[in-house]
Amino acid sequence: MNKNVSVSEEVYNAYVKILKEELVPAMGCTEPIALAYAAAKAREVLGQVPDKVQVGASGSIIKNVKSVIVPNTNQLKGISAAVAAGIVAGDAAKELEVIAGVTDEQLGLIRDFLENTEINVECTEGNLTFEIIVTVYKGQSSATVRIANYHTNIVLIKKDDEVLYETEVKDESEEGLTDRSIMNMKDICEFVDAVDIEDIREVIGRQIQYNSAIAEEGMRGDYGANIGKVILKSEGDSVRVRAKAMAAAGSDARMNGCEMPVIINSGSGNQGITCCVPVIEYAKELNVSEEKLYRALVLSNLVAIYQKTGIGRLSAYCGAVSAGAAAGAGITYLYGLGYKEVKHTVVNALAIVSGMVCDGAKASCAAKIAMSVDAGILGLEMYRNGQQFYGGDGIVAKGVDATIKNVGCLGKDGMKETNQTIIDMMMKC
Repeated sequence: MNKNVSVSEEVYNAYVKILKEELVPAMGCTEPIALAYAAAKAREVLGQVPDKVQVGASGSIIKNVKSVIVPNTNQLKGISAAVAAGIVAGDAAKELEVIAGVTDEQLGLIRDFLENTEINVECTEGNLTFEIIVTVYKGQSSATVRIANYHTNIVLIKKDDEVLYETEVKDESEEGLTDRSIMNMKDICEFVDAVDIEDIREVIGRQIQYNSAIAEEGMRGDYGANIGKVILKSEGDSVRVRAKAMAAAGSDARMNGCEMPVIINSGSGNQGITCCVPVIEYAKELNVSEEKLYRALVLSNLVAIYQKTGIGRLSAYCGAVSAGAAAGAGITYLYGLGYKEVKHTVVNALAIVSGMVCDGAKASCAAKIAMSVDAGILGLEMYRNGQQFYGGDGIVAKGVDATIKNVGCLGKDGMKETNQTIIDMMMKC
């Protein structure tokens, strides 16, 4: 730790732990992968391939899984596909890379399982935004696994009538993770300058490697609506254009079956790509040092996590907005600017695109990412040119932390009915 920067040991250690908890690898969209993880664990507990499966999922899980391709399944979509992949080919020990090792032989077995096994899916009736319950049956034997509040948080394991593991679920609190309530923008900026690069080298270095690779693959391949390619073709090759095009390309690939892992942020691969790839593109353009890039990515990731702490992991509020604003913060740092400029960049970006809704994971996420990254960059350019939004301009409050709190309230509480309406619409399609 840089002793010349004032950060308490408690705050320092908490931020390092938060980065390590959040920036983990995942294969494909994280909601279907969480389903595959629960299913793989249930099959492991059952000890045999089931002949019937019952799936309970909260509305937001259903929304985020319905339209996205499950990786390593030969382009299969949806809840049943994710569960079948987890049961037939999953390795629960790998958590969010649970179906990373699917073989060609297993691809056929997954399809056979889908065609010949009863898989029932229903919406859970509880008040949790994030809930998955998978029960597998073989004759008179059964096994149940329940996940709540975040993607790998198993809260119940049951074999027949015996509870093997259970932990209390306290509403939507994320038990077992480092307390995020300590987070604020000033501490984040101070931590960025204080952190010993060796304490975050592995986690940030892996993010650079994985997320750059999938963005490049998105540009090479033919994925979804190819938003990244469209942006480059129509808007030119400036660093601003490349930043949003490369981020979109990463999402293009991830949402449309690319079998490459990403490093996630706040439970989302799209958010992990969005708060990382644009910063990398600007670092190349500005020819900054590796250390400068690492610190900028620490800032971008923590700003994204800070925003999502108030909103929640799943809501009707598009997470790309938070990550785009965070990318703007990271780019601001690359230009050698500090806390004052960072906080105004974030506020400006949030004022521009905070109305964007999340209607599930699918190809159009790439376009939303591009718009959110552009808003983050515009937020920076506004302040560099003497312009800004002020407290009282819509949901903008006085101070960056108050504005982020408002956005959290909007996303978590204000958009509950919007989320349910979106889910109802999607269930009819």
